[in-house]
Amino acid sequence: PNDFGKSARAAMGGYGSGRQWGQATTSDMRRLDIRRLQRDGLLKPGRAFGWQWTRNGTEVASIQMRMELDRVILNYRSRSHGGEWQAMEYPVTLEWTPCHLGGRRAWFRCPARGCGRRVAILFGGSIFACRHCHKLAYPCQRETDDDRAARRADTIRRRLGWEPGILNGEGGKPRGMHWRTFERLRAEHDANANASLLGIARRFRLNIPGLG
Repeated sequence: PNDFGKSARAAMGGYGSGRQWGQATTSDMRRLDIRRLQRDGLLKPGRAFGWQWTRNGTEVASIQMRMELDRVILNYRSRSHGGEWQAMEYPVTLEWTPCHLGGRRAWFRCPARGCGRRVAILFGGSIFACRHCHKLAYPCQRETDDDRAARRADTIRRRLGWEPGILNGEGGKPRGMHWRTFERLRAEHDANANASLLGIARRFRLNIPGLG
């Protein structure tokens, strides 16, 4: 789809996610989040378990992990550009830091050659590595000004309980919200929605009545 299609979907259905035009973003990639593994009690030496990624309820990728003392062994298959599958198995060092209220927090050390950054998330490619090694941007870094305005408008819509998407019309005042707060939020929403639509119109040379 072209850029206008992406912008239109964001306006109709809420701010989009995933790959923005240009550089890949963190939301494009499969991720291993050590905070989730620690929260689920999986970082114990001797534990072996599988992890799956799904899309619409269907498994699209999986990995096997085996815990050792202060490291985890990753085992999976990888291929590039439709080539042959290759078996991948390598260790990722873990590091532990104390928490202010007691206990310890786990971190990955990025296994990419020459890196070793301490990170909470590794992103899958031919190897699992940190955001910097994969040259990933955060989605917000790839936003245009009108994308950013649409996202801000949708944040307000969620707070007000309105349907996502700046073209979907306004709802009413949430029960229990003061009128002054509601009017302020509605004014902020309208300003951001108009800025987003004006940006889209200018970018694609469209004539949208009421915008100037």
